[in-house]
Amino acid sequence: MYKCCIFDLDGTLVNSIYALKQSVDQTLQHFGLGPVSIEDTKRFVGDGYKRLIERSLKAYGDPELTHYEEALTVYNEVFKECCLYRVEAYEGIPELLSFLKEQGIFCTVLSNKPHQRTLDNVSHVFAPGTFDRVYGERESQGIRKKPAPDGVNALIRELGLEKSQCLYLGDTNTDMETGQNAQVDTAGVLWGFRGREELEGFHPRLLAAHPMDVKEFIKDVNHIE
Repeated sequence: MYKCCIFDLDGTLVNSIYALKQSVDQTLQHFGLGPVSIEDTKRFVGDGYKRLIERSLKAYGDPELTHYEEALTVYNEVFKECCLYRVEAYEGIPELLSFLKEQGIFCTVLSNKPHQRTLDNVSHVFAPGTFDRVYGERESQGIRKKPAPDGVNALIRELGLEKSQCLYLGDTNTDMETGQNAQVDTAGVLWGFRGREELEGFHPRLLAAHPMDVKEFIKDVNHIE
């Protein structure tokens, strides 16, 4: 029986691709580079902002990463202003979260986005109290970024749960690897930034085309009428 759902943020709970592209575009523009395409943005995200900037620079005119360190600083300043640009919940997510709360299932967020920006996104889109825990990147506290299992393991400890009681949901290979590394069940969501083929390769417990697929899956596993 599942007692907790651990959600990735970008591409899983919220469509933030326009905010991410806007932030990368303004960063690259500072060096006379870019803009980055939507499709490349979807491919470059998922492993934290440092890898996002590294991949963007390499693909858009700075293969030697000459501007890398300065670009990180620029991006962090730009992202403070752009992180909520056109960010919204995916269709069906509010209904899924309401169902989980009704069933007494913990709802948590675990993102590689900087922690404060994660909090900003969640508070901008969702009502207070929607989630029991919300965590972004916390490497300064000794919790490695996904796909390391640290964040998942910390949540499980905090909530006093067993691994078998948790379902990790995400839209990228990083998310599937996170679930595998933490030894919890995974659900790959197909409405986000990556495709079926990438997620299928990790053999998740569920491949969901819509949030209501997750609801029906949990109803089945938890024997809910």
